[in-house]
Amino acid sequence: MATLADVARRAGVSPATASRVINGSSKPVADELRERVLRAVAELRYVPNAHAQLLARPQRSVVGVVVHDVSDPYFAEVTRGLQRVATDRGRLVIICNSYRDPERELEYVEMLRGQQVAAIVLAGSGYHDADFTARLTEKLAAYEATGGRVAVVGRHEHPGDAVMPANDVGGRLLGEELLRLGHRQIGVIAGPRVLTTITDRLGGLRAALADAGVPLPEDHLRYADFDRDGGARAAAALLDACPGLTALVALNDSMAVGVLALLRQRGVRVPEQMSVVGFDDMPVAADVTPALTTVRLPLVELGARAMTLALDPGSAGDRSRVEVLPATLVRRESLGPAPR
Repeated sequence: MATLADVARRAGVSPATASRVINGSSKPVADELRERVLRAVAELRYVPNAHAQLLARPQRSVVGVVVHDVSDPYFAEVTRGLQRVATDRGRLVIICNSYRDPERELEYVEMLRGQQVAAIVLAGSGYHDADFTARLTEKLAAYEATGGRVAVVGRHEHPGDAVMPANDVGGRLLGEELLRLGHRQIGVIAGPRVLTTITDRLGGLRAALADAGVPLPEDHLRYADFDRDGGARAAAALLDACPGLTALVALNDSMAVGVLALLRQRGVRVPEQMSVVGFDDMPVAADVTPALTTVRLPLVELGARAMTLALDPGSAGDRSRVEVLPATLVRRESLGPAPR
């Protein structure tokens, strides 16, 4: 089994420097030296002595949470669940907004490791970016080597504990309901293409349509910012390019609200002339006019389960606990039969 001295020798640094990097010391270490130590840890598969680490540092009482944007209703609900469990366990939560910037996400992981937090929860979609994924996995592995714990919400490539919303099932439910009501000309407003959440939701919808032999042409699809204005802009582009559409699927509720606003501005009646559906079942979904048909995800429970996994070590050798929470369809007034 590799020792701290082996890591220091492989990295070409002093044992003190290697220790500062591995144990997340607040003392500064040059980036180049840090990367050499982390690379040596990975190559030697170095595992610190957890008992010695516990003796050397005080009880960790802080948990770090990295979200895309806590002002987004989706993440506000997830964070409520995270904080509820952390508060019950006597832990303080640090919330970090990455604003869907992968580089900022990497910086936050490094900063939280330096603060010696008890656990890190990544509460946002993964990215279709192999370089970023490899770098994130390396940083999380270095953090876990110090005795920290990691849990994620959503589909990430990082091995370990995860709570997964049934995004693909939700997409399929929307597709099946649209087909049942006679819709065949369907437009889709997706969020950023790089997010795994979008891939999963769109994949479920495509599968439902394919099973019925209904195509989803590429010109019926627009990728947009995951917010109200993004939804409105994408809806305008779709309606201008494809005037025969009878339904618009927005892959989150914030974009769906923008779609409803754009249709109201153009004098298009919902659902008589155009049906609109969303995803997530944010509180606003029931309050807009007409009330929004959407997929409900148990967002608070997603956060609560992720924090529980992060704080509970589980049984020995159980390193990849995965929980999938269900998606359900909520029928409201924005969805009706396809117009003849």
